[in-house]
Amino acid sequence: MEFRGASVYDETDFFSNYMKRRARQDSPNNAIEGPLIYELIGDVQHQSILDLGCGDAAFGKDLLRQGASDYTGVEGSEQMVKSANLHLSGENGTIHHHSMESFPYPSNKFDLVTSRFAIHYVSDIYSLFRDVYKTLKEDGKFVFSVQHPLTTSSFISKQAGEKRGNWVVDDYFLEGERKEPWIEQIVVKYHRTIEQYFQTLSKSGFSIVDLREGKPKREHFSNEEEFVRRQRIPLVLVFSCVK
Repeated sequence: MEFRGASVYDETDFFSNYMKRRARQDSPNNAIEGPLIYELIGDVQHQSILDLGCGDAAFGKDLLRQGASDYTGVEGSEQMVKSANLHLSGENGTIHHHSMESFPYPSNKFDLVTSRFAIHYVSDIYSLFRDVYKTLKEDGKFVFSVQHPLTTSSFISKQAGEKRGNWVVDDYFLEGERKEPWIEQIVVKYHRTIEQYFQTLSKSGFSIVDLREGKPKREHFSNEEEFVRRQRIPLVLVFSCVK
């Protein structure tokens, strides 16, 4: 069976296994992507924030405790929405059970829009980026991460197991749907080149002010072997843009 969008997170076993992996100190989310996102979003004092594909909203809780004025999360998975509401209990945060595509974006509402490892599930990024542009205030910031295109071009090397020892890069310029074997399920993602992300952001009206590929830093890893392994290929692509 194939899963699209956030639907796979409503599978009980998948959800449980994903959350265990996500909590590992040396996971790419925590050791590579997380530090980059915090660096690029900078000071969030008094900012109104929209988080697309917010997951369990632990990120949102942290942003509020850093001084954000309010936090809105958009999440397509029912199980993730339940976790998000628990995390935000007593906080100035709201969770909407919507996909990124179906959320009714208000105009000129937010100072910052974020999305972490979620936009690679969206088939039409031009429409999404235009919605994000519309919902940002003037000079608002859009910071998001996706799986690096070198890792989404082909999933042949994942057929032998979850922990890859090599990475096949193939069909790189053939953009579109990819089917990834992940935590004993098949998950549909969308492969795009770095160039396509850049050009679509520009076409949507954004100015791209920074782009990062997640070079690992030793201080973010507890395990030397994992740090060395993560220097072999980029796993993360992060954009920082302004309206």
